[in-house]
Amino acid sequence: MNTTRWVTLGFAAAALLAATGCERTPVVSYQKDVVPILDKHCKYCHTPGQAGYVVSGFELGSYDTLMKGTQFGPVVLPGDPLTSVLVMLIEGRVDPSLRMPHGDATTPTAEEILTIRRWVEQGAKNN
Repeated sequence: MNTTRWVTLGFAAAALLAATGCERTPVVSYQKDVVPILDKHCKYCHTPGQAGYVVSGFELGSYDTLMKGTQFGPVVLPGDPLTSVLVMLIEGRVDPSLRMPHGDATTPTAEEILTIRRWVEQGAKNN
């Protein structure tokens, strides 16, 4: 084989690897990855009797209550992080008065926010 053919095969292999997603995004687990973030930053306020629950009816006690959403509707739209209210609230794509979490609560890190976003993007599965 001549050099040109080897170079062409090399570019073709690189293109194939890029097209097939050699670097795949890891699957985000609700139980292993998402629950600890919600427990750390959100659950204290979104439990029956607490301020976030009283105002919105949003409870974070289980996957089912998370997916049920608030009295105003769902907060997670599986596969759609752009319009999922949960993602919008924690990313700060809302009025500052609505950004979550409120008050003295610690704000999720960029990595934690990305984890929630990817979980929603991957279908918000109960895995």
